[in-house]
Amino acid sequence: MSSDVLLVIVIVTALVFDFTNGFHDTATAVATSISTRAVRPRLAVAGAAVLNFVGAFLSLKVADTVGKGFVSTGAVTGSVVFAALVGAIVWNLITWYYGLPSSSSHALIGGLVGAVLASRGAAFVSASGLFTKLIFPAIIAPCLAFAVAGLAIVLIYLAFARRRPGPVSHGFRLAQLLSGGALALSHGTNDAQKTMGVIALALVASGHISPHHFHVPVWVIVVSASAIGLGTFSGGWRIIKTMGTRIIKMDPAQGFAAQGAAAAVILAASSVGYPLSTTHVISGAVMGAGAAKRVSAVRWGVAGEIVRAWLLTLPAAAALSAIVYGLSSLFGSGVTGPVVISALLLCAGTALLVRRLQQQPPAAAPAS
Repeated sequence: MSSDVLLVIVIVTALVFDFTNGFHDTATAVATSISTRAVRPRLAVAGAAVLNFVGAFLSLKVADTVGKGFVSTGAVTGSVVFAALVGAIVWNLITWYYGLPSSSSHALIGGLVGAVLASRGAAFVSASGLFTKLIFPAIIAPCLAFAVAGLAIVLIYLAFARRRPGPVSHGFRLAQLLSGGALALSHGTNDAQKTMGVIALALVASGHISPHHFHVPVWVIVVSASAIGLGTFSGGWRIIKTMGTRIIKMDPAQGFAAQGAAAAVILAASSVGYPLSTTHVISGAVMGAGAAKRVSAVRWGVAGEIVRAWLLTLPAAAALSAIVYGLSSLFGSGVTGPVVISALLLCAGTALLVRRLQQQPPAAAPAS
């Protein structure tokens, strides 16, 4: 009975993480379209939510990588998955609060690694898997997006140099509806898969899935896709501001080039099962589109802040998850620790929400 309760807690926590992933990474899909005024903010967020949901059904290769590529399946217990998710959620909320577009993907994988290290040790972590399937793609993908976006914007400016700016800008705003949609779709194919993989790991740990026949059940796909879609719809407005205006001030052509380049890189990685940071990729593409026009147009100080957040994410999420696992272990190996920690987090979250609502200025009275 206690194992079933723990499984329910883990699944609910996973869906909470998926929700925070959605609102944390909303900026990935919509910031460029909003900043160039290609589409209104609410409409952009709603469209991205729908396409995130759809994208989650297109491939399961990333989910398989998360479930089998980084830690030994036999080392994973319900308590380990719970600690990994809580560490990732806390890091997501910290970076969201400060408006830093860090990687939810790296937070989740870092959390999983940290919890396994705390519970079983380094022998159960795949160093080769981390390097070949996470760290190496994490370095290459933003650089590739930077280069593709930079080349694309150069070609666009050469092709339209003698055209009137007004019609050209209008045309690229319309084109951004397609490139932004492709980016939102690619986000669903990559990011939603990670939560699916973690829930499947929890099902393996509880005996509901054989470790020799790892797969993602259909109901896991549906609930994960729904959670990330709802999170996207809620919007991560702090990070949207950083992504859309603080790195560079984009024109519609740059927005189109950045979105198209990022979508192409993410979809290619999803097709072979690499769990990329979509935030890293679109950030690289935005910088590439800006630098190709004028190097000084990129606010490199803001870009440096983002890079520091990227570098911190894996170790920070791993450390947080290890701490959560240690605290949970004080109550034994059963369900008591996760229940206590869940209750504390729920109380803390409610208190922060109430405080946030109290800090909002009252609505202005309607004019008579």
